[in-house]
Amino acid sequence: MLLHVAEVARALDLLGVFAFAVNGAFTAVEKTRVDIVGILALGIITALGGGIIRDLCIGSVPPAAFTDQYYLSIAAGGALIAFFVRRVPRLLHGSILVLDAVGLSVFAVSGAQKALAFGLHPAPAILLGAVTAVGGGTIRDVLIREIPSVLTSGLYAIPALVGATITVLTVAHDPRLAVWGAIAGAVACFLIRMLGLRYNVDAPTGIGRREPRG
Repeated sequence: MLLHVAEVARALDLLGVFAFAVNGAFTAVEKTRVDIVGILALGIITALGGGIIRDLCIGSVPPAAFTDQYYLSIAAGGALIAFFVRRVPRLLHGSILVLDAVGLSVFAVSGAQKALAFGLHPAPAILLGAVTAVGGGTIRDVLIREIPSVLTSGLYAIPALVGATITVLTVAHDPRLAVWGAIAGAVACFLIRMLGLRYNVDAPTGIGRREPRG
């Protein structure tokens, strides 16, 4: 069972790597003027940044991104796919949002699972799940001089925290349900993120003037 859970966590991690690689590359195409090197760099950073932060925090060194050949290969492949289809404008905006939601969801779950596997308690495991989910995108946004999504009023960090929490609480209740908890957490995170985008729902803000969403 533990091996099965580890395999599921790795599969989710790799899915998140691919989704965020394409997302990061699409973002580079839409919001910046960079060549293929810049597109590859932003795609790979978006895909691997959160996982590297997680692995360094839990002491899993060298990080999986540097020891498992599939991580870098999938990240580079995803960024190249975005590079070659970048001339189809109708694919860009919608794909960026959906792929971002997919990457956010699976990374929140896989990050929390790996933190639990390294012996962390539920609270820090939930936090690291969210950090895994938002880390790469935050680095990308800083590099392209955008306000990171996690710092805006839209629902971004909250869905990641919800997904990680469902995963961790399921494992705490019954470790045999870890796989189902991961699926439920990822689905919940994805739905909350997409519903927030669809209906323009913001996270709670402080009292005062409300800034328009960017």
